[in-house]
Formats: sequence, structure tokens, C-alpha cells
Amino acid sequence: TRNEFNLESKSTIGVEFATRSIQVDKKTIKAQIWDTAGQERYRAITSAYYRGAVGALLVYDISKHNTYENVERWLKELRDHADSNIVISLVGNKSDLRHLRSVPSDEAKSFSEKNGVSFIETSALDSTNVEQAFHTILTEIYRIVSQRQIQDHIGPISPNPPIHLPPTDPDFKSRQNTTCCS
Repeated sequence: TRNEFNLESKSTIGVEFATRSIQVDKKTIKAQIWDTAGQERYRAITSAYYRGAVGALLVYDISKHNTYENVERWLKELRDHADSNIVISLVGNKSDLRHLRSVPSDEAKSFSEKNGVSFIETSALDSTNVEQAFHTILTEIYRIVSQRQIQDHIGPISPNPPIHLPPTDPDFKSRQNTTCCS
């Protein structure tokens, strides 16, 4: 999120927070990004952050198959606890470690298609596709939120409702023209 990579950085413990701004349709979109730990011991803490989330990047390490094996469980948790319209992208990180790859790209791509999520491979080390991963998911979130706001503003599209007039009394008009006490 900060456009920098530090070889000495440690894994996320619990949750870290950052903001990121991007341009979409000539508008600046500011996103709050919550980096939650993927380790099992932080599972109870991180599931609370699903509520209210509009997007999620499920990140695994392409050189460690066990991290990919956890993706299905994380996806289930997201679908169980997050908004039903959440935008999800599967991200295979460390694409710079091609020689150590243990998760084939086509396997992850097939999984993403089967589960209706987008897929991209990135490298935080050399910045390959990192910006693209954020831009893609934030653009999709913006599109969905904008569409929802338009629908909420306009309301459901339906023909004009019928206008019902009360029945008229044919004698009313003739009584209206008479004088009261003649």
C-alpha cells in the first residue's frame, strides 16, 4: 500500500491499516485498506473485519502451496460474514519466485473462475501488478457502488402508477350552481 518493499518486514500480526487514493473516471477514490493476518492464530480477530468490507484481496504465496490451500476457507468465511455484494480478487503473490512456484497459475485461475472472483499474480518485491491489483478491485467497487446509488436515487424502474379518481356524483355539478336559500 505504500509502494515500497522491505525484505526485513515481518508478517502482519492481527491487523494493519492504510489508506490509498486512486483515480477512477476522473474522480479520486480514497480506500481504507485493512491488511489482516492470514495465520490461523489470528482467525478470530480478522473475521470481525469482514463486516462492512466492500472488497477483499485473498493473497497467497505462489511458492507455498499450503497458503493456497487456505484460500478456499478464507473465501467461505468472506461469503459467510461479509456483504453478499463484496468484490473479491484472488492474488498469487511472489511471482518473482518463478523457480520456486508450487501453485500453477492455471490452477488458481480455474479456481477463481469457478468461484466468480477475479485473479491476478503479483510481486511485492519487484512491484509487478501490485498497482493493477488495487486499481482493478477499487474500480469494480466504484462501479458497483455508483450503480447502486443511481438505482437508489431513481428507484425501481416501473411504469407510471395508475391514477385513481374517486367516483363522481352526477348531481354535484348541478347542485353547485344553485343558490342556497331561494
